[in-house]
Amino acid sequence: QVELVESGGASVQAGGSLTLSCVGSEYIRYMAWFRQASGNERERVATYDGANKGTTYADSVKGRFTVSGDNDNHTLRLQMNNLEPDDTGMYYCAASLTWRRMLAGQPTYWGQGTQVTVAS
Repeated sequence: QVELVESGGASVQAGGSLTLSCVGSEYIRYMAWFRQASGNERERVATYDGANKGTTYADSVKGRFTVSGDNDNHTLRLQMNNLEPDDTGMYYCAASLTWRRMLAGQPTYWGQGTQVTVAS
């Protein structure tokens, strides 16, 4: 069983920045950040391919968020700049054994989440 532990969530003002971190108990090639706002469905924010450092982003965060990984330390980060109130939600780290499952929003492993609150 792979364990994922997130950290870095906080309350910030709009326009501020945060960096989220996720440490895994072992290396998994496909990793991602998802988020879920109260009353909304969980959405995929960014993905990271540990084999080629490829990334994808949701349209709503392009240009503001940057995902990066450290394979040696099983770490995934999400640098979030120019935060908006709509970025508020629980942010989850996820890891998937296959790209197909990641795209389907069904990664193999989930972290417990870290809360991000952006005040206007």
